[in-house]
Amino acid sequence: MAKKKIRILLLPGDGIGVEIVREARKVLESVGGRRFKLEMTEGLIGGAAIDRQGLPVTDEVLNEARTAQAVLLGAVGGPKWDRLPYEIRPEQGLLKLRKALRTYVNLRPIKVFKALAGASTLKPEVIEGADFAVVRELTGGIYFGRPRGLKVTARGEKGFNTEVYHRFEIERIARFAFDLARGRRKRVTSVDKANILESSMLWRRVVDEVGREYPDIELNHLYVDNCAMQIIRNPRQFDIILTNNMFGDILSDEAAMVSGSIGMLASASLGGRTGLYEPIHGSAPDIAGQDKANPCATILSLALMFRYSLAEPQAAQAIEAAVESVLNQGYRTPDIAEPGAFAVGTAGMGDLICRALNGDLSR
Repeated sequence: MAKKKIRILLLPGDGIGVEIVREARKVLESVGGRRFKLEMTEGLIGGAAIDRQGLPVTDEVLNEARTAQAVLLGAVGGPKWDRLPYEIRPEQGLLKLRKALRTYVNLRPIKVFKALAGASTLKPEVIEGADFAVVRELTGGIYFGRPRGLKVTARGEKGFNTEVYHRFEIERIARFAFDLARGRRKRVTSVDKANILESSMLWRRVVDEVGREYPDIELNHLYVDNCAMQIIRNPRQFDIILTNNMFGDILSDEAAMVSGSIGMLASASLGGRTGLYEPIHGSAPDIAGQDKANPCATILSLALMFRYSLAEPQAAQAIEAAVESVLNQGYRTPDIAEPGAFAVGTAGMGDLICRALNGDLSR
């Protein structure tokens, strides 16, 4: 029987992106090499693309991404490129990639591994058992709204951005959240600022309308400031958090502390034909090249890739189980290190997860 063909584009990007994607590639080959015919290519994005090609992403890379079954990205950006004009900064490469792939959903699962309950700065009794997901609208809102810019006025220089949402954008992200909740604990918390912002007033009204199509799903609303507090106070109350682009960006980074480290949080950007998978953390240039980065978020992003783009849930479960097994054995990268743990670096963690996948993890 012919092996299933899988075509994946790897975009390591900047800083620690190169290291964490390298480890994810090892895991991908370990879990997929025996069962699938893997076709992996690498491209440039972010600062690495600027340095080589003068642009944060080229049309060639965007076209290759469109034709791949999935894209795995490391991280983009860093102080080296902070003074460049806005339109050619590294982050523009990521925004253009999301737009090219039409990925309007960003899914960020927040799960506390039992072995890491003590790694969080929050009390273990607060976070133990927390398991929720942030569903973030990804292609609308203040990051894309017009007008935007910098202008010199009679009162001095000003910067301005516009928060814009259309009904169809809210409807489609809400349906994704409600459908996802049906496979979980059937509870959606929609987060907005409807007491102040007209865009949030529309958001809440449309989410309510969509919610009536899902009578089996419990829907409630929170203002974003209250939600930020509730994530820290009682994260177990949440199942699905549905919110806009900017609020989702901020809240999911806050929720990283529930899991113990931002180095543990994976993400999937969905909605188009090709899914985009990446850790939610940045390029961490201060530790780049030092074998200190945690590759688990990138490796867990592979699990999301197998689940959502490749329709291989068994492979996804195998990756997640391998990560958990390594953590249960006490191995830790610096960001999740605890007294008595076995310290490993980026490459060591990747090797251990590959061994766990192959049933060869023992001390």
